[in-house]
Amino acid sequence: MDDVERMYRHLVRTIKSTSPQLLTQPFQVADLYATILPYRLHRRDLGLETNQDYEMAMLELLSGSRGYLVVDDRMREVLGATLKTSNPDPQLIREFASSRVSLAPEALRAMDPDALPAPPTATAPTAPTGVPAAEAGRAQLRTAAAGAAPPARDTAAIAPPVSSAPRSTGTSASAPPAASRRPSRPITIAPTGETCPHCKGELPAGRQINFCPHCGQDLTVQHCPACGSELEHGWKFCVTCGRAVAGS
Repeated sequence: MDDVERMYRHLVRTIKSTSPQLLTQPFQVADLYATILPYRLHRRDLGLETNQDYEMAMLELLSGSRGYLVVDDRMREVLGATLKTSNPDPQLIREFASSRVSLAPEALRAMDPDALPAPPTATAPTAPTGVPAAEAGRAQLRTAAAGAAPPARDTAAIAPPVSSAPRSTGTSASAPPAASRRPSRPITIAPTGETCPHCKGELPAGRQINFCPHCGQDLTVQHCPACGSELEHGWKFCVTCGRAVAGS
């Protein structure tokens, strides 16, 4: 078992125990390495000695090359291309922080057959007792062709019971909670102008913005290149591990 397979298996176990709804729902790439499976909390279980080993395993996992995750075509293309070079760049993962991925059902069932509910089995209609199946089928076709109305039913007998539960106020109690993230706070672009750190496009000078108008990336947050912790815009060092933040 190599680092990538070990990371995938530990990811499935972690999601099952902490956020089982994510077994069938997509989640953001940033949530994967910063909240669900951060290196600082899982390095012992992952069996990885350094953060560089962690980033390389995460890079291959997110490239979709193993079939463990369902990823979009651009992420597959960009991350797959850097993996083929002599010096892969794991920092490319940050460019897809807001992209969404999900666990591939086939790989999940192969690892843990009980992780997902079994697909429903279609049940063939049965003919009334004493009537051959073929004859029953022909009778149904004749009835449909003649436009015969179905027999009346006793609506009183099948009326659903009146529920005593209070009416819904518009909030679904069964909806899974969203991943906890701090509220976005706009950043102010300098009057002299700045460029987007993701696509290098020109940002509107003097404006308060949350997202890049060219690539749509969230500009209000950044992540520590060492441990993946979420950092405030403009911080020079990580508050978790003390690593200097590039570009600050």
